[in-house]
Amino acid sequence: MQKLNVTISLESYDSETELSAKEQLLLMEARKATYKSYAPYSQFHVGAAILLEDDTIITANNQENAAFPSGSCAEQSAIFWVGANHPDKKIKSIAVIARPGKGDEFRGVPPCGACRQAMLEYEVRQKQPIRLLMLGANNQVLATESIGDLLPLKFEEF
Repeated sequence: MQKLNVTISLESYDSETELSAKEQLLLMEARKATYKSYAPYSQFHVGAAILLEDDTIITANNQENAAFPSGSCAEQSAIFWVGANHPDKKIKSIAVIARPGKGDEFRGVPPCGACRQAMLEYEVRQKQPIRLLMLGANNQVLATESIGDLLPLKFEEF
């Protein structure tokens, strides 16, 4: 038997001010999107913002449903909307932010496995990596250059 190790790489920024102006705007739009989420059951509001190659920003949020799990995650809502309405435009980056409860305190949340796969499908489809931005502890920002980095054993042929 041989043991294999799988690693992922994340960039860590101490503050959003270390990011480009476009990425700062993307995070701000993801924050704003949390206020439009429909999360009466979990009270966990998630916002996603996507930056397209033409600098258009698309936002979406989670939408819960009493017939759980019929709802939709913010990331899936955003990525599917882009696929339906801008199928020929490439996605440059995605920002994801959560706001638990009714207050204004934000925190980081990595995309769930289903969202990672949905975003990876788009990355494969466009034949170009998608940069992902997430909040970390103490308002630091975590980033990865490719959604595939979060799925080191992604669903594809070896």
